[in-house]
Amino acid sequence: MDGNLKARIATAAVGLPLLAWLVGWGSPWLFALSFFLLTVAALREYFAMICPGDPWRQRCGILFGSAIALVVILVPVPAAAVWLSVLLIILFASALVPGGSLAERFNRLGWTLLGGLYIGFLVPQLALLFQLKDGRAWVAFVFLVIMAGDTSAYFIGKRFGKRKLAPELSPSKTVEGSIAYVSGSMLIGTLAMAFLPLPVGILEIVLLALIMSILGQIGDLFESLIKRAFTVKDSGELLPGHGGVLDRLDSLIFPVVFATFYLQVMHP
Repeated sequence: MDGNLKARIATAAVGLPLLAWLVGWGSPWLFALSFFLLTVAALREYFAMICPGDPWRQRCGILFGSAIALVVILVPVPAAAVWLSVLLIILFASALVPGGSLAERFNRLGWTLLGGLYIGFLVPQLALLFQLKDGRAWVAFVFLVIMAGDTSAYFIGKRFGKRKLAPELSPSKTVEGSIAYVSGSMLIGTLAMAFLPLPVGILEIVLLALIMSILGQIGDLFESLIKRAFTVKDSGELLPGHGGVLDRLDSLIFPVVFATFYLQVMHP
């Protein structure tokens, strides 16, 4: 067993029981607080990647994204739009402050806006999903589907992977691993019906697992796009064997947003 796999297993042995307890028995405020802190950690990694050696810009970016996350978690929907508008105006106005060429200012503005929305706005959707009817079960379902997909892709891709899936973005990902991701997600998603109180039929569950497995891989590749743009292998080193917090959240972000949207539209 190689060292990286040992580190992955050790981290999972500590993290998975904590996650299971939080989803199954943690209070809504504790769940929201936990993922707010993870959002802040992911923002820290993101801004360390895009503006290394510039702690002032890093702090401003983290503050901007954290403020968006708090709006998502704490402010009711109608008022949240107003607060988000205010935060965007502040960000846009900051581009007027002298410092670098106009092109550099717009470049900084774009990356800061991306970080604030990609991490600060989307990651806290987990707290919104948790608050919905049967939210604990749906959060558990998303985690199981994505973790099963990630694990299947890792082992099958490592053992049988030959055809590169997206070599420019992630050289280690293969078509075989991608197929394993979808298969593992759909299998575990279907089995989850036996112990999760999900108020939907098996065909809907299979379809949801399929869509989430695809979105999970898209989310993973999207973060890889950011890392490749800044020639970074991992977003951080907080989780041995896994990289940073953002490396663990990337494949969850798009499926969680989809699940929250889907349930509010189809099962209000």
